[in-house]
Amino acid sequence: MQRNLCYFLERFYVKRATRILTAVTMESRVKKTILIVEDHDDCREILGLLLTKIGYQVIKARNSKDAVAFAEAEEPALIFMDVELPDVDGIKTSAMLRQNPKTCNIPIVALTAWMSGLWREKASKAGIKTYLLKPVSSQALKETIEELTNEPLIRAATVTLP
Repeated sequence: MQRNLCYFLERFYVKRATRILTAVTMESRVKKTILIVEDHDDCREILGLLLTKIGYQVIKARNSKDAVAFAEAEEPALIFMDVELPDVDGIKTSAMLRQNPKTCNIPIVALTAWMSGLWREKASKAGIKTYLLKPVSSQALKETIEELTNEPLIRAATVTLP
């Protein structure tokens, strides 16, 4: 009788712990936010759909002013920054974010259709970690996100105990 009770309690707590770990992992995974700064509607929407499909929440900004405001308010895990923006270019916007104590540690990835040596040097000085050429593949997105956030792209992890 006691052996059956121990077995029952063990199974009950293992199952409960597994559910809790899964729920916590899923919750923390869903709450990761990425800011997309892109002035072209189609590019912004496609990138947003790809990131949402991967499992991230997405905030979208059309210009530098919105990008700075959203980054301060939401403190995203990562920022994808278009280099060519209508008000202030993405490199100057990245430099502004680096000077702000609330946003200075957010990794920034430049998105561009072209990246010359001069732009790369400016981007590096502005604190941009890396750049991706448009159009961006989903594989390149995944690898970049994993590298810069030190987080593998797993929707939920279940730990089973013996």
